[in-house]
Amino acid sequence: MDILWQTCLELADPFFLAALLAGTAWGVLVGALPGLGPILAISICLPFTYNITPMAGIAIIIGCYCGSVYGGSISAILINTPGTPQAAATTLDGYAMTRNGQAGIALGWANVASVVGGLFSCVILIILGPRLADFALNFGPIETFAMILLALTCIIGVSGGNIIKGLLAGIVGLFLAGTGSDPLFGELRFDYDVFELSAGFELISMVIGLFALSEVLYRASSTGSGNKASFNDAKFMGMRFPTPRMIWSRRKILLKSSIIGTAIGILPGTGAAVSCFISYAEAKRSSPNRERMGQGEVDGVIAPQAADNAVTGGALVPTLALGLPGDAVTAIMLATLTIQGITPGVRLMVDNPVVVYGVFVSLILASILLIPCGYGIARAFARILRTPEPLLFAGVVVLCLIGAWGARSNVFDLYVAFCAGIFGLTMRIWGMPVAPLVIGLVLGKQVEINLRQGIILAGHDWLAFLTYSTIAMILFGVTALVLVAPIIKKWIAKTRNRA
Repeated sequence: MDILWQTCLELADPFFLAALLAGTAWGVLVGALPGLGPILAISICLPFTYNITPMAGIAIIIGCYCGSVYGGSISAILINTPGTPQAAATTLDGYAMTRNGQAGIALGWANVASVVGGLFSCVILIILGPRLADFALNFGPIETFAMILLALTCIIGVSGGNIIKGLLAGIVGLFLAGTGSDPLFGELRFDYDVFELSAGFELISMVIGLFALSEVLYRASSTGSGNKASFNDAKFMGMRFPTPRMIWSRRKILLKSSIIGTAIGILPGTGAAVSCFISYAEAKRSSPNRERMGQGEVDGVIAPQAADNAVTGGALVPTLALGLPGDAVTAIMLATLTIQGITPGVRLMVDNPVVVYGVFVSLILASILLIPCGYGIARAFARILRTPEPLLFAGVVVLCLIGAWGARSNVFDLYVAFCAGIFGLTMRIWGMPVAPLVIGLVLGKQVEINLRQGIILAGHDWLAFLTYSTIAMILFGVTALVLVAPIIKKWIAKTRNRA
């Protein structure tokens, strides 16, 4: 009782609540700006945590983390520019809804799905944190590769009915992800004696070019003149939240996507992009409205957004319970705790229970604060939709170039973004889907690293690689089932028609 009372006193501090609100609002704003994302948002906030109380410092970082993860969906839905790489999955249906005049509905569902996913992961973190952290240790390179391979199967679902072109685009994305230094031996490859390519292509600049700049070029070209759906939606007055009855009708996809996001977030080194694409692929397979996905279906917004924000609570499981950062964002959060004199790990719950409870409450409150913060910033973005189209295109280009440059403060990334935009325009003209290329680009580096490490662990024996563990066998089996299921369904349908 003394610990609970002390925690309540800490959380009742107005400065704590103000810090949490400020961190969440800042995170949503930065996440909505293309090319910035959670790492930059938290890095800017980090110096402000030095001379304040530990609880307030943790509140700023957690609010910023949750807000920036969600904020990427705003620009993804409104201007087809993912604020974060994982928000690329949200553009598939979110931007299609904007072009159909349903931007407010898409934003509302994205907000609700993010809140539900965040709260679900908080509950899992509170109840099962230590046990799930132990389970996460069973995932080595082979198991992680099997899971990422499952995520790559969503290329088929987003290929727009042309699987051959989708697979080719995915292969190109995997090839581009391999540019730069070898992840195991450090040797340069595919750099063509260009020094800037020794570090590979910056993911943010590539995503911005392929999605946003190619869209601007396509709309501004004579080729795209027949598809002039304007951004200027006079009916759009901001975010439109779904009713409780509508939310209840989508409870299955909300729950399933939240489970996927939390489970993948617990695994160190996987990231939110994997969970978003797996969740989208699952929605594409099981949604009652799967035929409309890719054309502006609400389920295509709910699935990646619920999974994306569910990763936040899941990622904190190994971070707090074991002291293992799953990605760069949680590594910065570990640095914040260390600055405050707190050591994450197995002794954290015993030595600093007040801090642990504070993290739990901060996550819950930050997830709830996404509603007002997201609503306010979406209203600000509504001005963009009323901007005349030429000015809007110019503003989008400037915003994209700032985001591409800001990722590494490298002028070369501007050239990469521009070339990616030209390449994306060419793909659109040829009828090739852009999404599979981005999926391959986002997941390619992780696929290679875990595959090569897994081969070494298996002694270069592919059969032993496939049967390395029960978890790997299950994941490989699910992947094979996902690939074979459409063929089986078509065969069954043909058999019934003949009968």
